Amino acid sequence: MTANHPSDLLALFERDGFAVIPGFFTDNSCNTLRTRADEIVEASDLRGASAFSTRDGAAARDAYFLESAHAVRCFFEEEARDERGDVRFAKALAINKIGHALHELDPVFAAFSHDPRLHELLTVLGTREPRIYQSMYIFKQPHIGGEVDWHQDATFFSTEPQSVITLWFALERATTNNGCLRVLRGGHHTPLRERFEAVPGGGTRMVRLDPAPWPAAGDGEPLEVEAGTLVVMHGLLPHYSAPNRSAQSRHAYTLHAVDGRAHYDPRNWLQRPALSRPLA
Repeated sequence: MTANHPSDLLALFERDGFAVIPGFFTDNSCNTLRTRADEIVEASDLRGASAFSTRDGAAARDAYFLESAHAVRCFFEEEARDERGDVRFAKALAINKIGHALHELDPVFAAFSHDPRLHELLTVLGTREPRIYQSMYIFKQPHIGGEVDWHQDATFFSTEPQSVITLWFALERATTNNGCLRVLRGGHHTPLRERFEAVPGGGTRMVRLDPAPWPAAGDGEPLEVEAGTLVVMHGLLPHYSAPNRSAQSRHAYTLHAVDGRAHYDPRNWLQRPALSRPLA
């Protein structure tokens, strides 16, 4: 499961659909990204912000979410507001994530996201022209951190041939107690189950492609990792994270990269060629 050198990465990745690289970046880098995320939240006007949930797709249908492809926007945790819609927590403890163009529009995140080492890793995996299409800062807040249902990232970034790779950076220790990633080892050899696509004229829909059932919530192999770890995942790898009911947050930063040589599906919800640029 663990890769300590790029030469180990391809074999692990092809066998398991993921690889774990401990100590990929420093505590200072973790602190820099956490501090910058806090600054973004503090400076944000959240009056029009929606909540993010993977269960009912509501956020995926609202304009605030769809327009975030070209912006830096904050999304509330689903449980951050009461039945009247009032926020129950301090702003810094109420946000689920920031998305989806941090890697292009924020100088701090852009510098981190275009580290030449990421280009090297992706080319080792066969991505000859890496392009970042999406970035997310995930808070997984204490007590109310939202569940992320089983899914495959290729659902949201369909290319021909399949090329999306996820780079998941642990900015804090991730454990089963605070909602670490869970993966289905070898599950990238299964078909793409769903495709999330834009609907002509507006809106989105989830299209079921394969009837294979998802694992049960809480199943899968937990990836308990320390801050500074990079987890690399194949676009077809099913993965999940449980709600965080602990008193410890689980901050992470995620990039989704595709190969510029592949055909990027025009039905994908996120279309941002004007912003996408090479990793190196």
